[in-house]
Amino acid sequence: MHKTFLQPGEYFVGHRPHRVSTLLGSCVSIVIWHPRTRAGAMSHCLLPTRGKRREEDDVPDARYADEAIWLMLRDLRQYGVSPEQCEAKIFGGGNMFPGVSVREACNIGRRNGEAAQQLLARHELRIVSSSLYGPGYRRIVFDLATGHVWSRQTSVVPPQHLTGNSP
Repeated sequence: MHKTFLQPGEYFVGHRPHRVSTLLGSCVSIVIWHPRTRAGAMSHCLLPTRGKRREEDDVPDARYADEAIWLMLRDLRQYGVSPEQCEAKIFGGGNMFPGVSVREACNIGRRNGEAAQQLLARHELRIVSSSLYGPGYRRIVFDLATGHVWSRQTSVVPPQHLTGNSP
């Protein structure tokens, strides 16, 4: 079995016998899998979009969910995969600062999760599973041989414990 760990802003496209993992906070991971060919893709996206229109000469960047999906679908087509035959899963979008008052508009984890859902719908990819939001981070492991994704969510340490201050 080949194992790959995705850093923030990376994506992977391959087939069995690969196992891909990552660690997510407010970022999201979009997983796309084709059951017949056992080809799949996984991303580790930091933001929904660049915030500005991508110019024609700009290289697509997997740090942004909209561009990561485009890259993954492009590369999956090289395996003979039709996107409409794929299953999609979404993970992450965690709140890394629970208990800290942050305006809803600044909640990047929620914005990332909502954008991923909208992007998959726009590409007509059927979402079969998701684990989004909540406090803390998630460790994600994707087995391309089976299409299974394991997600383990862990709460973050409250800020007062990080500074040594007592509550």
